[in-house]
Amino acid sequence: MTSLTLFTPAGVLASAAPVRRAAKRLATHGFDVRIDEATLAKHQRFAGDDDARLAALHRVAAQAPAVALATRGGYGLTRLLDRIDWKLVARSVEQGTRWVGQSDVTALQLGLLAHAKGITWAGPLACDDFGGDTVDEITEACFLEAMSGELEAVGFRTEAGFDGLQARGTLWGGNLCMVNSLLATPHWPAKVARGGVLFLEDVNEHPYRIERSLLQLHQAGVLDAQKAVVLGAFSGWRKSPLDRGYSLKTVVAHLRSLTKTPILTGLPFGHVQPKVTLPVGARVQLVVQGRDALIGW
Repeated sequence: MTSLTLFTPAGVLASAAPVRRAAKRLATHGFDVRIDEATLAKHQRFAGDDDARLAALHRVAAQAPAVALATRGGYGLTRLLDRIDWKLVARSVEQGTRWVGQSDVTALQLGLLAHAKGITWAGPLACDDFGGDTVDEITEACFLEAMSGELEAVGFRTEAGFDGLQARGTLWGGNLCMVNSLLATPHWPAKVARGGVLFLEDVNEHPYRIERSLLQLHQAGVLDAQKAVVLGAFSGWRKSPLDRGYSLKTVVAHLRSLTKTPILTGLPFGHVQPKVTLPVGARVQLVVQGRDALIGW
């Protein structure tokens, strides 16, 4: 059986029920599921204090299961970045561990690229995606193929205007807020942040906040340095009567007027269903035919 460990590196879990449901479901797919001892710990809004969560992260890395799947995101990994044993995490990847998650887990994934080598996986979270009453079939199938090593590409429909585009580079990115939080820190993945394919998503952020974050990346020279930028879902925000036609679409149009880097939309990734699973740190090729886009590795 394939070993899989569930752990909680950031925000506290409100209930144990989703973890148990996720563990049961994942076990039906042939995983030998282990729930880390600190998964349900509680300290303020965190899954245990900083020392407990750091110990859990290091414990999972030392055990080097085939899959290390975060239960949820939230907030908390930023507190740990200066203290993480990156060599230990990288060693677990070398031994075959696939670290999987999204949202706040972006900090761990990009921090690893900054300090060491190693591919991680932007993908589902145990409680959000496997711990509810139902499971999205596409999300589940993509995750299972990625964990088995069978997944070699993901496809999606994008906007017209990019037919014939081909771009090669390192795939990196994740949650926009977390990406921006690493700028000008030792945990910024400078080695892969040039000539890459940058993918981004976020949740509960109004388009003007998305634009502000994207402009920060542009003004820092990040967008111009990419082969392509691929936008996923920006979900959970509410329209304002002050918007007067201002939207995510106008945000993207404005960014496209500022950079020559192709900015594609439509990637099925983010705090949504379905979502694909993506190899962060892998060399990929982005190809567009008509409106059909493919990211392969």
